[in-house]
Amino acid sequence: MEFQEEKRLVRAFHEAIDGAGADDLGAVLASYMAPDALWRGFHPFGELTGPRAVADTFWQPLRMSLTRMQRRQDIFFAGRNEMDGNGTWVVSMGHLMGLFDTPWLGIAPTGKMAFLRYCEFNRVDNGQITETAMYFDIPHLMMQAGLQPFPPQTAAHLVQPGPLTHDGLLYDAQPPAEGAATLAAINAMIGDLGTWQLGLPLEEELARTWHDDMIWWGPAGIGATYTIERYAKQHSAPFRAAFTDRSKTRHLARLAEGHYGGFFGWPNFTARHVGGFMGMPGSEGMGEMRVIDIYRRQGDKLAENWIFIDLLHFWNTLGVDILARMQAFPRT
Repeated sequence: MEFQEEKRLVRAFHEAIDGAGADDLGAVLASYMAPDALWRGFHPFGELTGPRAVADTFWQPLRMSLTRMQRRQDIFFAGRNEMDGNGTWVVSMGHLMGLFDTPWLGIAPTGKMAFLRYCEFNRVDNGQITETAMYFDIPHLMMQAGLQPFPPQTAAHLVQPGPLTHDGLLYDAQPPAEGAATLAAINAMIGDLGTWQLGLPLEEELARTWHDDMIWWGPAGIGATYTIERYAKQHSAPFRAAFTDRSKTRHLARLAEGHYGGFFGWPNFTARHVGGFMGMPGSEGMGEMRVIDIYRRQGDKLAENWIFIDLLHFWNTLGVDILARMQAFPRT
């Protein structure tokens, strides 16, 4: 029954947030989060400390913009963080859907349904949430509002579904051996990735740890792609060609349960952009990649991967403020 108490706490936390009025969010968060809880969110939010700051800065403005909000969760699991050996984290991934009725971050509302892709890691200690990584795809929302923050992406722009197998909500306890197998598959993939110097042709490298019909659900600005061959062509090869001086991978949490697992970093790695990524020019500076990856394992290989990259922060570290430029973008 490992992790069940932590999962119950986070489920109750989500239910309380989703049912609270905007003025009650501060009190709701305070009843579940530690007073000094650390919250990390994509640009322009960054790091916030304590439930009141999180409520006032993130949740209240978002709830006022996306009215009648629903949490449409696709994946939910928990596990022990292998990076420190003792922290328990609970992971939730899906969409926050609502009616986009008032501006958010300067993005003009549409009055229509809108989906904010999110993935949240919550660390639970002694019955409280002490640390959170809340990553969300702001460019995806911008594109739904008719904006084009980036040049045309190499893969498909979609409202992304959950797992093919429709079994991603792990509310019940899972066999420990399955989580161990998932974490082993993820670590094998990370080991192959290294610094892109395994020495094999790219598709052969990918086939060591991925099924041939894998799906890579990438963020807006890059897009989603299907099969090893198309993933190599539409993302992996162009991405590798666009960067040099990549640092080692750094994760703050990496865990798995059942057939699902994932990790996040702050940042995961740094690299120098030599040009071409997302159709943008190169830069002398080092860019930071803040990333969440969520995986579904099938057999001994990875089958699906949902990716959240803080592209607004990445480009901001290279001197390009996408949100500040937004008013110049024509609506489509």
